[in-house]
Amino acid sequence: MLTWEEELEAEALFKRGWTISAIARHVGRDRKTVRAYLSGERVPGVRRRSTPEVFEPFAVYVRQRLADDRHVWASTLFDEVAELGYVGSYPSFTRALRDRGLRPVCPACTAGQHRESAIIDHPPGEETQFDWLELPDPPPGWGLAGSAHLLVGSLAHSSRWRAVLAEAEDQPHLIEALDQVVRRLGGVSRYWRFDRMATVCHPGSGRVTASFAAVAKHYGAGVKVCPSRRGQRKGVVEKANHSAAQRWWRTLADEHTMVGAQADLDRFCVRVGDARTRRRDGVKVTVAELAAAEPLLVAPAEAYPAVLTVSRAVSAQALVAFRGNAYSVPPGMSGRELIVSARLGSGLVEVATEAGVVLARHRRGPDGAGAVVRDPGHVAALEAAVLAGFTDRAACRGKTRRPPSAAARAEAARLRGEPAPRCDAAGSDAGGGQVVDFAAYAAAVHPITGPITGVGPAEGTS
Repeated sequence: MLTWEEELEAEALFKRGWTISAIARHVGRDRKTVRAYLSGERVPGVRRRSTPEVFEPFAVYVRQRLADDRHVWASTLFDEVAELGYVGSYPSFTRALRDRGLRPVCPACTAGQHRESAIIDHPPGEETQFDWLELPDPPPGWGLAGSAHLLVGSLAHSSRWRAVLAEAEDQPHLIEALDQVVRRLGGVSRYWRFDRMATVCHPGSGRVTASFAAVAKHYGAGVKVCPSRRGQRKGVVEKANHSAAQRWWRTLADEHTMVGAQADLDRFCVRVGDARTRRRDGVKVTVAELAAAEPLLVAPAEAYPAVLTVSRAVSAQALVAFRGNAYSVPPGMSGRELIVSARLGSGLVEVATEAGVVLARHRRGPDGAGAVVRDPGHVAALEAAVLAGFTDRAACRGKTRRPPSAAARAEAARLRGEPAPRCDAAGSDAGGGQVVDFAAYAAAVHPITGPITGVGPAEGTS
């Protein structure tokens, strides 16, 4: 390999008329090497590979993935090709992406303008940043009409983050998800930071609402609200949102249930999120090590007693679904919408009408257990209702011939503009109004020459 100095000297000597052999003797290199640099086949400072390119077998797969989704992260692709047998390092993988120009350019993304930003110092244990992340197109088995919701919480100092899936973003669901995020992070920081969400503060003034102030007091945390239109003030959790959306949600399989997806997300946070490296005072540490050293307040033994309420339809078996389990209600309400409520920490589930009449109260099962919880009284009432509706009457025969009735034919004739058919006493048509002379039939059977006086048997005959 020639250095830039040697290549410049070889170029100058070649322009002065030196032969390639003379230049090779002068610089102490092989003639073929000098010829390759002078012809442009090789570039100074770039060493020719002596081993096969490990990326080449995976180039077609990566090119197809980027053609399908130009925004997929390189780290996500690296995880996929590593499972397929790629043995190279992550830097060599990203270098191969750049050298081959595999990622298509997105005009919409390159049109954005750069905004100035500053790095804010966050002492250990000082702040936890929270934000809702809407996840579009959830798996069909989750039964969600719109997007799924993910509450993401991140420790501002160590950047450790955890997240919890939720059905909605109202205050009870926020409190439940916040409690679970805090316990996954290892404790309560001194302050919680939110943007101007209506479940935490009054969006116009930024003042904390009385209902959420009671929640923060229960956990022993102060509340800080971001200034209006200053989402970058909580940039740590915004980057966590980006990672959750691009590296986890984008590749989540449809086979996952909501409980299974939560477990998969928890493993992802430990395996990928906590393994990230940082430099503190020149020392290389992981996010997990930084988070373990943060002084956090121990979370309360019980969650804040918020009441979750959701609307559920009653099945034909007199059951309502809630968090991966089914709970019984009295019979006779199939298809009706009822209100299912659960107070956090109580371990009970109540089912009531929209007017507030409680129909059933059950012991709450573990989320996603697939349990069917029935009240013995509901079971007996459902059996009685089923037996009362049972009959041994034979079902209607499906192959019986039933032509249109006279009334139906009359109506059809009226629609066609035809005269209605006249019926005889037996209900059959009278031949369209024509009078039949039975003497013609008698003449055909007994030919006679005289006039016909009757159609009965002749006098004196037996």
